Amino acid sequence: MVVLDERSARLTRSLCELIVPGSGRVAPEVYVDALLARMPEPNRSGALAAIDALGPAAQGGADALAEHELSPEFQLMRALACEAFYSDFVAPGAPGPGAWEEIDFRPPQAARLHKDWSYLGVSE
Repeated sequence: MVVLDERSARLTRSLCELIVPGSGRVAPEVYVDALLARMPEPNRSGALAAIDALGPAAQGGADALAEHELSPEFQLMRALACEAFYSDFVAPGAPGPGAWEEIDFRPPQAARLHKDWSYLGVSE
């Protein structure tokens, strides 16, 4: 982890799992951390504030978090959670499977892809 500390990483994983059920198995906090590390400072600070702002609701579960669904903080986390999972990212050491396998997304072009996450600073 570059940006997220242990608490923020756990909270990010929890938020992603609540927003996109099943995403916790790909370690979405690794993907989010890599994105945060490449954001300009004001954007990164805003994203970290959004994660912190949703923390108490995340502890209350999906129903408590749903009360924030129209907030800018939730919208940002939803975008990050969806991207982390549906980009088919699976962090090194995460159990997976990724989203593409789960939803049986196997068009010929996608089946030939070798996903290289090194541009995010994440490698196997």
